[in-house]
Amino acid sequence: MPFKKFLSVLLFLYCAVNCMGQETIDKHDKIFDNLIERFTVLKDSPTVKHGLYQVFAKRNKLVARGMYTMGKKTGTWHFYNKSGQLMQIYNYDEKRLQFEAKQYIGSNISYLIDKTITDKDTVTKPVKAGGRYFGYLPYLSLYKTPFSPFDYSINGAVAEVELLISPLGRLADYKVTVLFPFINYTQTLRLDPRILKEEDREFIPATFNRVPILSRIIIKCRLDDDGGLLFQYYDEF
Repeated sequence: MPFKKFLSVLLFLYCAVNCMGQETIDKHDKIFDNLIERFTVLKDSPTVKHGLYQVFAKRNKLVARGMYTMGKKTGTWHFYNKSGQLMQIYNYDEKRLQFEAKQYIGSNISYLIDKTITDKDTVTKPVKAGGRYFGYLPYLSLYKTPFSPFDYSINGAVAEVELLISPLGRLADYKVTVLFPFINYTQTLRLDPRILKEEDREFIPATFNRVPILSRIIIKCRLDDDGGLLFQYYDEF
């Protein structure tokens, strides 16, 4: 074996053993949509996730499962909806989608491109690692209605979250439009993508005849009793 390759293998093994030998602490937190995340962090760096990471809905339904290595998602992750149906398998080491469940007609999520599509064209939609449930929750969790639910009725209010995805797979724009029917008011709010985590600004871009293109993702939502956003329909949950 060449000396340089031998040194690389030794370095890899050293890092692997060193990481595996780190002391960790078990933690759990409530996150958006009343999900519970369970994970471990480094004992000497309590903000760094390391080890098994899982997210559960009610009745211990698994929503996400994978591994963190020194604060980074690594290996193959599985993502489910709140009913426990497998929605996506994604490999973070290879940045490759391995499986995605069929999308139902009337889904919460739709896609737009600025192209006229014919039967001869090959088109792929933009994809978010995390699946069509867990992967999109961060974009819903940042919004809160400007009206107090105790002062104004938000009953029947509906919303659309619009994400503009660049050909490089980056979140270029982030907009929320809400219709409040009882007070006859429409609010459009544009949010700075930089308020999101780096991983929430990364997508697999849409393609048109195998060429990455600009696309839009539209997420249909409704308001909950506290004025936050929830998915509008439940065909995938």
